[in-house]
Amino acid sequence: MLRPTVQSSMRSPRRAPRDERLRTMSLSVDIATEADAAEIAALRTSAGQHLTQRYGLRPTCVTEKSVLRGIATSRVLVARERGAIVATLRLATKKPWAIDLTYFATVPRALYLHDMAVEPSRQDKGVGRTLVEEAKAQARAWPSQAIRLDAYDAAHGAGEFYAKCGFVEVGKATYRKTPLVYFELLL
Repeated sequence: MLRPTVQSSMRSPRRAPRDERLRTMSLSVDIATEADAAEIAALRTSAGQHLTQRYGLRPTCVTEKSVLRGIATSRVLVARERGAIVATLRLATKKPWAIDLTYFATVPRALYLHDMAVEPSRQDKGVGRTLVEEAKAQARAWPSQAIRLDAYDAAHGAGEFYAKCGFVEVGKATYRKTPLVYFELLL
């Protein structure tokens, strides 16, 4: 059973905001449709460019076509603020090549979290955490017994974020010369 929309009004979990306008936010989280593909591609590209500027990584350009493929084969969630998509992630049943199952618990069905991106101006404000909480609810209803993911084992990786969201580091590996950290959340 899908829950199409979740409303969240929350304060930043880390600290009280300095600006009254940032004190609360109203997010809706729902399942993406094909009509969202261009906006999701732009958001993921923007988040990638932010990492490029901050860490000197190679530029990222996400195409609408790749987002449409994800929407067709996975469950893509989006967080909206005032109608604009400010965060996205994708849950898939197919194991990505970079995941080595020997590090993970044996469960009947696991989902894999991919393509998480938060608008750079909305990072560190609870948007990503809200989206991950909805992903957990979606996974439980799927039904799935675990959510798995990999994160870069580097300064630009999101491992610390996933740990704060309840994911447990289960191992490290290198895939195509890229160091990764594996995370799992048992449901």
